[in-house]
Amino acid sequence: MKAILLAGGKGTRLRPLTIHTPKPIVPIFNRPFLHYQLDLLKQVPEIDEVILSLNYQPRRIEEVFGDGSDVGIKIRYVVEPAPLGTAGAIKYAGDKLTESVVVFNGDVLTELDLGAVIRMHRERQARATIVLTPVEDPTAYGLVETDDRGNIRRFLEKPKPDEITTNNINAGIYVLEPETFDRIPSDVPWSIERSYFPSLVERGETFIGYVYKGYWIDIGTPEKYTQVHRDIMSGAFSAAPFAGAKDAVIADGAKIEDGAVVQGPCFIDEGTVVRPGARVEPYSVIGRECHIEDSAVVRGSIVWSGSWIGREAVIDQAIVGRNAHVGRNATVSPGRILGDKSVLTDFTQA
Repeated sequence: MKAILLAGGKGTRLRPLTIHTPKPIVPIFNRPFLHYQLDLLKQVPEIDEVILSLNYQPRRIEEVFGDGSDVGIKIRYVVEPAPLGTAGAIKYAGDKLTESVVVFNGDVLTELDLGAVIRMHRERQARATIVLTPVEDPTAYGLVETDDRGNIRRFLEKPKPDEITTNNINAGIYVLEPETFDRIPSDVPWSIERSYFPSLVERGETFIGYVYKGYWIDIGTPEKYTQVHRDIMSGAFSAAPFAGAKDAVIADGAKIEDGAVVQGPCFIDEGTVVRPGARVEPYSVIGRECHIEDSAVVRGSIVWSGSWIGREAVIDQAIVGRNAHVGRNATVSPGRILGDKSVLTDFTQA
């Protein structure tokens, strides 16, 4: 059985972080995000190959994951000649498949029992199965209506409050039968949500929903990207490097000098130096080879590898990209993002 990961987007919502780092290799602590999706797929023994559907900086992703031998599952790369939309990308990547295929959107993190979804798909002899998840405010998403047997009845994109009939949304995880791909035109952009799925409903084909009420998040915005780290640190989502840990996780080779204060839960990667008087406060993440200078404060923030936080600087609920330099007494305010190699001069505020 094969799985297709749709990872061709430019990560626009996460810019400037994704200008030089495609979303599949954006770090969650010290691991590229795609690792967490591969971990889930590896829980289904019959999935023997993952096809990565790529478009944006594909070589960067292949450099990290290679043929998959280091992560324990075979990886094949398919690069779209141009953006083809969600359905177009699936057909381009899976045009020669002959058995059921699992499809994942490239920005979803979940603890879903994928094996249970596949079993239900087969038991119902479905042509397509879509995982649904409930959200508090579905107006920003597309609603998916089902009948009492879980058959999909209707899709409603970004409904108005008076149009809400369910809070179940498309979770971006599917099991599909390749013979249904013939309705997807070749080499043109085509949407799975707006074209392929409605065609199944219109033709009366067996198209079912699997409602999942556990952990699910789309990491594609800075707010959600930050939230994933908090959820792992708090135990809301169990994953490395915090599985079973509740306090500060400090990598071997990190140096916390006398007089520095580190308050968990937080993460400090190898090669990082935290100088005397500096404070790393709860829910902070500091990447490899960073320098946190004397009396600097990192408060609930994410600092990517190689960055320098100057003396008495404050990083407050913000994100700092790779190899950035934040000067002495400078402040990065809540919600701000500094891209790779950004320079914030002494005594300034971003």
